[in-house]
Amino acid sequence: MTTARRIGPRGRVALTGLLLLAGPAVSACDTEVATGVSAQASSSASGQVASPLTRRSDRWASAGEAVLTPGVQAYTAGGGQCTTNFVFTDADARVYLGQAAHCGSTGESSDTNGCDTGSVELGTRVIFREHGTPLDEGKRLAAGTLVYSSWRAMQHDNEHNAATCAYNDFALIRIDSADAKQVNPSVPFWGGPTGIDTDGVAAGDPVYSYGNSSLRFGLTEFSRQQGTARSDDAAADGWSHSLVSPTPGVPGDSGSAYLSGPGLALGTLSTLGLSIPIINSVGDLGRELRYAQAHSGIAGLALELGTTPFNG
Repeated sequence: MTTARRIGPRGRVALTGLLLLAGPAVSACDTEVATGVSAQASSSASGQVASPLTRRSDRWASAGEAVLTPGVQAYTAGGGQCTTNFVFTDADARVYLGQAAHCGSTGESSDTNGCDTGSVELGTRVIFREHGTPLDEGKRLAAGTLVYSSWRAMQHDNEHNAATCAYNDFALIRIDSADAKQVNPSVPFWGGPTGIDTDGVAAGDPVYSYGNSSLRFGLTEFSRQQGTARSDDAAADGWSHSLVSPTPGVPGDSGSAYLSGPGLALGTLSTLGLSIPIINSVGDLGRELRYAQAHSGIAGLALELGTTPFNG
C-alpha cells in the first residue's frame, strides 16, 4: 500500500488516496496502421493486428529540426506547467499534442477526482516552451488551444465509474495551424511510438519516458528515464500502470509519455507515490484515447506513429 500524489501544475502534488498494488498484466504486442482517417484490421506475418487507434502520416518536420514534439513544456493559462506526451491528428488533418487533464485543474490540491473537480474552460490557450526552469521560463516555441479534457467530458456526460473518474487523466491541445509544420511525433531520445500498448505490462517489464519539468533546470540528460513496471493497482481496473525508476517523474512532468517494450505508447504520467521506492502511476493511453474518441467530438482522432525507430 502506498500513498499517491498527483504530479500537477505549478509543482502541485495533490493527495489522491491509497493505491493497492496487485495483479500482473500480460505482455504487449505491436500495432501499426497506414496513413488515413481509419484502417481496416489486417494481420502481419507475426500475427499482429493493426489498430484504428493509430495513424502514420508523412507530413512532419524532421525529428532533428522539429520544435514541437512529445516532451515539451506546456503552460496552461489558469493552470500550470506540465509536459506533453504524444502527437495526434484527426479526420481533417488537424494536429494535437496531449497532456494530463489535471494540468488545467482549478480545484484544491486534494481535489483530484476528475468527475467532480473544476478545470479551465475548453478554448483556454496553452503556450509551449523548451527547457524552462523555476527561475526562468524557457524559449516560447508555439501556442495551441485546449479542445478536450477528460475531466470536463466525464462531468458533462455524468460518468459514474469510480476507476474511470479516478484515472482518466488526459487532455488535447490543438496546435495553431501556422505551427503545425514544426511538429514531429517521435519521442525525444527513445524514438517511436511504434503503436499503442493495449495489453498492459507485466511486473519487471522495462518502460521508457521523457519528462521535461522545469525542476530539471533544462538538463536534458535528466529528462530521459528508464524504469520497471510493477504489479498494477487492482482498483484501477486497467486504467493505470505502476512503475519505478532511478529518476522518477517529478512535479511538472505530468502528462509525459511512457513507452513499453518495443516502443509502444503505454500511457501518460499522472501520480507520484510517497513510498520507498518512489512509485509513479501512468494512465493507460489506449483507454484514454478510446474515451476521447467517444466523448471529444473529434472525428478520426488517432495517435501518430513516430518517424524514428525505437531505441530502447
